[in-house]
Amino acid sequence: MERTDVLLLDVREGWERDAFNIGGMHIPMSELPSRYREIPMDKEVIVYCEKGIRSTIVIQRLEASGFTNLINLSGGMKEWRGTRI
Repeated sequence: MERTDVLLLDVREGWERDAFNIGGMHIPMSELPSRYREIPMDKEVIVYCEKGIRSTIVIQRLEASGFTNLINLSGGMKEWRGTRI
């Protein structure tokens, strides 16, 4: 069963996503100021990057804009891949 109440948000650069990704919406951190309105506020959003640092920053910035539905993928893709090898 597909979960439609959760969205993955990849905030890495395009070249990082091209190398490996787990899907979801792609908005690089550098494009966030002009594209944050694309992010839904009516479902949980799991934000991820390579190590969890950029996603933490993105969450802080989005929360300052009123978002309350954000979850950080702790450790990012590096941790996620490490637990699945």
